[in-house]
Amino acid sequence: MRILLVEDDRDLGPGIARVLREANFAVDLATNGVDAAHMGEVEAFDAAVLDLGLPGLDGIGVLKAWRAAGRDLPVLILTARDGWSDKVAGFKAGADDFLVKPFRVEELVMRLRALVRRAAGHGQARLACGPLGFDTQTGVFELDGLPLRLTAFEWRVLSQLMLRRNAVVERLDLLERVYEGDADVDSNSLEVIVGRLRKKIGATLIETVRGRGYRLVCPL
Repeated sequence: MRILLVEDDRDLGPGIARVLREANFAVDLATNGVDAAHMGEVEAFDAAVLDLGLPGLDGIGVLKAWRAAGRDLPVLILTARDGWSDKVAGFKAGADDFLVKPFRVEELVMRLRALVRRAAGHGQARLACGPLGFDTQTGVFELDGLPLRLTAFEWRVLSQLMLRRNAVVERLDLLERVYEGDADVDSNSLEVIVGRLRKKIGATLIETVRGRGYRLVCPL
């Protein structure tokens, strides 16, 4: 899962990004509203964490720009402003959730996971595909009831496939959501990750759809 984090605080922004990466998210950090508006319009993200007090263009302006451009990515507003009017303005502009500073990073991670899950059309927190289970609240994958040890890249690929199980996930879409924007991506890296996943969960669960991408094949 790839997150756009918009935070201008020089200490808080990198600190949040570090925690999100430790939770296996890919994170792109924007420190002003103009860059954030552009990134959210042209790049693929699963969700955004958006501060309100930003230089260049405030958070409400950024959110309105995304929605005007037809971008429907889930947005969690993260701000020190706790007034009711600020919350109303945020939700009217198209926010999906609101978290007031100071906050617990564990809560931020769980709220983001829930936003991404619901945006993918899943009401239940626990997803299954044959012997493979995924607890979207904790981020833990299981195989036959036992926890799976996955690298961050393996987790990102498998979570994308699980959230869209039985549907083809285009190769370019996977690449955009697995790697951060400034990453130097090898052309064969995705195939290597999928190969490692097949060794861990079984060769038949992940199907290669030639010329398109991959599909997690689950019993209907």
